[in-house]
Amino acid sequence: MEIQYFGTAAAEGWPALFCDCDICRRARAAGGKDLRTRTQSMIDGNILIDFPPDTYTHALNYSLNLGQVQHWLIPHSHMDHFFPVELIHRHEHFGHNARGMLHVYGNEAVEKAFYDAVLIDRFKVHPLDDSVAFIRLKPFEEFDAQGYHIIPVPADHDKRETCFIYVVEKDGRCILYGHDTGMNLSGEAWECIYSRRYSLISMDATMGKQKTNGYHMGLWDDVEFARRLEEKGCIDGDTIKVINHFSHNGGMTHKDLEAFAGEHGMIAAYDGMKVEF
Repeated sequence: MEIQYFGTAAAEGWPALFCDCDICRRARAAGGKDLRTRTQSMIDGNILIDFPPDTYTHALNYSLNLGQVQHWLIPHSHMDHFFPVELIHRHEHFGHNARGMLHVYGNEAVEKAFYDAVLIDRFKVHPLDDSVAFIRLKPFEEFDAQGYHIIPVPADHDKRETCFIYVVEKDGRCILYGHDTGMNLSGEAWECIYSRRYSLISMDATMGKQKTNGYHMGLWDDVEFARRLEEKGCIDGDTIKVINHFSHNGGMTHKDLEAFAGEHGMIAAYDGMKVEF
């Protein structure tokens, strides 16, 4: 399997759009891996995770033909993870020769955002009935998509909706894609996570070295998260451990993040990074 990280920042991007903090100034000056768009990834070119406002930029930067990708996993309804008004461009009027139906998966809040978007006047002229289908997910309700077995696991994020992290399996390989979550997961969520052995885990690192009580994780939470999985036999020395979803509020440059990750047997993601496993 392969995962590519198109964007690796939290909601505000990095450098943040309206920010003049020291870390954002340094990122603008340094460029390269210190420039981060909003989080989005793809597994094997088949399963897209997240649909942020930066999707078009990612398509340009990485030569993506998203009209050929039929399965999109949306963790929750926040704008940096789901920007549904762009879906109109899946209509044949705007995007020709797309591959069959696009399946968008998410919770009830994502579903509401989806239908609120497609009901605006512009969508009425170009309805998406034949090009995009929404599939509402329920916690722990496993499903298959294009040969991948997927489990939506409830996250510790926005209490106003059932946010998800995802377990994705295929051909004996397994990914835990765990962004936008804190450590205060339910017992049932932990048990589901502990039920698999992982080839790769991708962890939320929004807070940097800071601590918060839920909603997001920081670097020390990532160390603890990996320790718990190792203790349960879910990961071992061959498991690839990635930290991702970074914020300038964490106060660390990519070099800083890379140094911390290296000390703890992890990889700090950057925009465009590919990992094969």
